[in-house]
Amino acid sequence: MFRNLTPVVRALLYANLLVFLLQSFTGDALLVDFALWPLGRSVLLDAQGFQPWQLVTYAFLHGGFWHLFGNMFALYMFGPDVERVLGRRRFAIYYFACVIGAGLTQLLVTQYIYRSPYPTLGASGGVFGLLLFYGMAFPHRQLLLLFPPIPMPAWLFVTLYGLLELVLGAFGTAQGVAHFAHLGGMASGYLLIRYWRSRLPARR
Repeated sequence: MFRNLTPVVRALLYANLLVFLLQSFTGDALLVDFALWPLGRSVLLDAQGFQPWQLVTYAFLHGGFWHLFGNMFALYMFGPDVERVLGRRRFAIYYFACVIGAGLTQLLVTQYIYRSPYPTLGASGGVFGLLLFYGMAFPHRQLLLLFPPIPMPAWLFVTLYGLLELVLGAFGTAQGVAHFAHLGGMASGYLLIRYWRSRLPARR
């Protein structure tokens, strides 16, 4: 089952599991310094508010087992194929660019649209970036949804998922879910893909 894991995906899975175990023993202690807090000091958990390193560390924290499971399952499903296309170095750059882009998007949203004192955590920004790349690299590969069990090509799945996130974010439904951060992860991934493509030598 795990033989097909690629090196960076395996490292990310282990790191997220290890941090989740630390969270289980320390409670909210890790959230104070390593979750992504809104700009300015927060009164929650006596946190200092936003710090630059939180744009990376928040992606290793999760708000419960199912939150972790969902993100790690998606990383396990889509990450290895993306890493095989990009290679280790570019995959790591791509993943963390999506994580940081998602975090910056969330900071802007919480600052100017939905003001909130609560922190953001989870690997979803990076996972949504991987999902975008997967849909672009393997557009006609069939994916089978769980609910409902309907097969569809990867490009359609990614498009519909992105539109759903936009609608949920715009109308403020499913509170507690950082929909715009998910979109920020996808947008950051798309911009990086476009940049890399622009650096390729022109075909003659």
